[in-house]
Amino acid sequence: MMASSNPFKCVLVGVTLLALAACSDNGPSAATEEGHPQQGNEAGAARVATVTVRPRRVVVYDELPGRVSALRTAEIRPQVSGIIRKVLFEEGSEVAAEQPLFEIDPAPFVTDVEAATAALARAEADELNASLKHDRIAALAESRTATAAALGDAKAALAQARASVAEARANLSRRKLELAHATVSSPIAGRIGQALITEGGLATAGATNAMAVVQQLDRLFLDIRQPSMRPEMFEGVLADGLGDDAGGLPVDILTITGKPYEFQGNIRFSDSTVDPGTGSITIRVEVPNPHGQLLPGMYLRARVPRSVHPSALTVPQEAVVRDSSGRPQLAVVGPDRTASQRKVELGPLVDRQYVILSGISAGDEVVVQGQDRARDGAKLQAVAYQPAIQTSAQ
Repeated sequence: MMASSNPFKCVLVGVTLLALAACSDNGPSAATEEGHPQQGNEAGAARVATVTVRPRRVVVYDELPGRVSALRTAEIRPQVSGIIRKVLFEEGSEVAAEQPLFEIDPAPFVTDVEAATAALARAEADELNASLKHDRIAALAESRTATAAALGDAKAALAQARASVAEARANLSRRKLELAHATVSSPIAGRIGQALITEGGLATAGATNAMAVVQQLDRLFLDIRQPSMRPEMFEGVLADGLGDDAGGLPVDILTITGKPYEFQGNIRFSDSTVDPGTGSITIRVEVPNPHGQLLPGMYLRARVPRSVHPSALTVPQEAVVRDSSGRPQLAVVGPDRTASQRKVELGPLVDRQYVILSGISAGDEVVVQGQDRARDGAKLQAVAYQPAIQTSAQ
């Protein structure tokens, strides 16, 4: 029994020794690989996200509300009195300049033209008679058979007859003009509203109420009010190259919901008088409206350029922190990869980027995320900052 079990014990012991030998061979090698330090990682360095400050051109805007008005508005009024015979347009349609809109009954004016024509014919006959009489008396005066007084009377009668002809012609022109005014036309091209008088209505010359209103809507005015605006501010922005050749200053237009309008407007002028009640002035912006999307009376918002920084230094808004006294500061990574705190002067905030007026220079590396680990003298491991929302450069 003892002799027969020994071979199995020997095999078991051999397998155990081989396993131990394998573990002793692989152990030191694995430990060596796991304990090898990673290249490029500095021991004890805090990980932060940074950006390198580069100068860029920044335009600062004021977003102001304004109300839309038509470029031109024509209130249609009659120049002669009479009964409306026809309405010659479709309400809400586009009309052309000089297009007939209303027809006043022309019969009385036709009669006046005929009467004026007859009066002119009578005056011309009187002129002819006076001219013949003058010529006859002038011939007699040359032969000394007519007195000088008679010749003078003939000249006066001829002059009076000629004046009567001129008066009759002017009266005829006036009657013809009244007949032409019996057809009421639009002075401008645009969109016409509802007819405020219908067939059978009495049109009265000099009436205060309009018969219809035509508005030019292919371009519109946006009137906005800017508090404490000065004329030299526009001059400074134009000098920085934002104006067009015609002198207009481009303006971005936003709808009342904040959506951008597809066309830019242009500032045409700013009022020279400050409203004493509000302390603001009116700025008029001309806005293209080729598709008729905008209508008079609507409220829009305009992004009016206020100032231009041609070489501004900007940092993300979240990079700015404040000390215990509330002063803004930035954490800057030095050449030795250590942090330092710098007091800065903040300018305007544009697209979630602060313009830094003083405190940093171009090329400085600023900590954007991880400022709590960027204490003075702390070693830093910097990675590139990746904003969650990309901001657009102005």
